[in-house]
Amino acid sequence: MNRSRSLRLLVGVAAVVAPVLHSLTDVMEWVQGGFSATQLWLNYLAFLPMPWLLLGMYVLHAEELPSSALAGAVLYGVAFTYFAHTTLYALQSQAPDYEVLWQQLGVTYTIHGAAMVVGGLLFAASALRSRAMPRPPVLLFAIGLLVNLGLALAPAPDILQTIGTAVRNAGIVGMGYALVSRRKDPEA
Repeated sequence: MNRSRSLRLLVGVAAVVAPVLHSLTDVMEWVQGGFSATQLWLNYLAFLPMPWLLLGMYVLHAEELPSSALAGAVLYGVAFTYFAHTTLYALQSQAPDYEVLWQQLGVTYTIHGAAMVVGGLLFAASALRSRAMPRPPVLLFAIGLLVNLGLALAPAPDILQTIGTAVRNAGIVGMGYALVSRRKDPEA
């Protein structure tokens, strides 16, 4: 197996597994009515590859994607590096749920949430304009980010953020599946 194919497989599988695991931990949190040690450790495992997923997709499509996609991937990755840290912080502080964790972390968490949205949208817009990646999953990813943004600005319970996260994660899974299946249909 050549290097490019190995990287495609690695990024594709990680882009399927990590977001699915992340969404599973959101369901666990919702069902349990808050955090548990098991749920947080699984969340941490899901977050470990997340900072690298868009960057890996950029590398695989570097000839087709503009540098704005790289900037978006890096910004998104920085945000998820911080989010992985917040999972460890929640374990250490024994925060009972997301709302308490968000109160403990305050504006720093909000800034990284904004970086995730801006970086993700920059990546998605670049990918859509260049037609380097399949349109449906990229659109799903962007829609999920916009739902996250809308719910962050609306007076809604924080647990509703899982809706945007699930849609965003579905988009990443779709992009990962396209890599693994070697499908690249820009007109889809």
